[in-house]
Order: sequence, then structure tokens, then C-alpha cells
Amino acid sequence: MGRLVEGVWHDQWYDTKSTGGKFVREDAGFRGWIENKPDAQFAPESGRYHLYVSLACPWAHRTLIFRELKQLQEHIDVTIVCPDMMQDGWKFGIPEPLFGHTKMHQIYTEAKADYTGRVTVPVLWDKKTHTIVSNESSEIIRMFNSAFNDVTGNHDDYYPAALRSVVDEWNDFIYPNINNGVYRCGFATTQDAYDDAYESLFAALDKVEHHLSVNRYLAGTQLTEADWRLFTTLVRFDAVYVGHFKCNKKRIADYPNLHNYLKELYQYPGVKETTDFYHIKRHYYFSHTMINPTQVVPNGPELDLDASHDRARLS
Repeated sequence: MGRLVEGVWHDQWYDTKSTGGKFVREDAGFRGWIENKPDAQFAPESGRYHLYVSLACPWAHRTLIFRELKQLQEHIDVTIVCPDMMQDGWKFGIPEPLFGHTKMHQIYTEAKADYTGRVTVPVLWDKKTHTIVSNESSEIIRMFNSAFNDVTGNHDDYYPAALRSVVDEWNDFIYPNINNGVYRCGFATTQDAYDDAYESLFAALDKVEHHLSVNRYLAGTQLTEADWRLFTTLVRFDAVYVGHFKCNKKRIADYPNLHNYLKELYQYPGVKETTDFYHIKRHYYFSHTMINPTQVVPNGPELDLDASHDRARLS
């Protein structure tokens, strides 16, 4: 994450002076919507859209998972940035295929020449109108969930009408306390800010652990968007957040229900293939030099996510 100002990249991860040491995430800048309507600006068409992601980023990971779940692989192509995010922000290992750019911020200025906002992933690009549809992951996965159903023939619904209020309630609880909570711990620059984030994070994990003792999924017996939004944080937790972000009260492996739930979701068809622990560990430990100035990337921990689990009993 960072900002372009007069063509110069400015790192924004650690700008906490005006917030009492607290890490505050800014809103996304592009909020278009793909709709299956005759007059839609962005219509669901095979081959029209391109997805830019980082394999390290939990927000981008959501979109890769939904691309798999909704069988969009042949319809939306993908470019992956390098795991290292340094003074130039996200970069491409080789020039990306649409324009030959080498830096992610160049994609943003393709869409808006005077762009000075946040440069983040994921980015969903429209080849037809030559612009960014959205860089808001929560909205991209909603589009993937339903907009392309007639294109793919896949009508699996991870945001069903009957469960939307429950899903929204879980999303509204998990995002500030867990998804963003780990960042609020890791990027806090005062003890009070860290302590507040730490307490909220583990209170939230305790609540989810208890809920999963009697429910297979967050919304009950049906796997929903809320589960996948939680998954991308859980799968990174023991690998990077425990040590690098000082979220070290407990590991996910120490929560029996959360750990079994994590293993079940990890083994869901196509999901393991979207999870790259090399990119995850390399990005966090190498890129965040304020937290880890030596840039040494740890070899561990050993994660046993392919082990058996018994979640079906809660169905």
C-alpha cells in the first residue's frame, strides 16, 4: 500500500503520527460494479477483465479464491506482482501483459493520469473501457459470486439472500477485529494502540472459536463469503502474524475448532493452489523494514494444514 504524489511514490504503511499510533486503513478509490444488465457500464463478458493480485496479500487472496470457486479461470486472466514491496510499491517480475508496465502504480495512472491515491491490490481491470473497475476486494468477490453465472454456468452462491444479514454481521465483526486487527497490532507505533488491537483481536478469535464448537461454518451449515474472508487471515496467522505482527497470545494451531476449520477450508478444491507461503513470508518479513530491519525471512513454522479434520459432524 502506498500513495503517488506528483509522480513520486510515498510509503503509507507507517503513517500513524496523526492517529495516536494506530494504524488506520484508507478506503479504496475505484468502486465500479459488473452487472448483468443491458445498460451496465461493466457487463459480464468472458475475456474482458484482468485481475492484478499479490499472492501475499490477504485481500487479493479473497479474489483468487472466488475466481476458483466460481470457475472463472478461463474467463478472467491474472497477473501476479512480486512479493517484495519496497520504495516503488508493488512491482512485476516481468512486464505485465496488457501494457508492458513494470510497476503497479502505472496501472492506476493508465486509468487516471493524475491519480494520487492509494496503490493497492487486488485491481480488476476492464480491457474494453480501459479503466479500473474496482480495487475493493470485498466488492470484487461479490461480483465474482453472481455476475458471471450465465457465463460460467456456475450458480453456487456464497452470499445467499436468506443468510445475508448473518453474513454481513460476521463480516462487520471480523474485519475490524481480525482481518484488519492483525495489521492494527503489527503497525501500531504506541503501546496503547498495540494493546487495544491485541485485546480486540484475541477476544474476537475466542468468540469465533466458541461459535465453531457448535457450528460448522460462520453462518451455520452453509459455507459463505464470511468464511472465505476469515480464511485468508487465518491461513497467514501462524506463518507471519504471530511473530512479525506480535499477535503471539495464541497460534491458530492452539484453537482446536479454528484450526480444524482452517484445515477444512484449505483443503477445499482449488484453495490450496491459491495459497503461496513463500510469497506470504517473503512479503511481510522482507518488505516491512520498520518492523524487521534485517529483512531476514524465517524458515518456519511447519504448518500441517493437509492433516485430517472432522468438521462434517457439525453439519
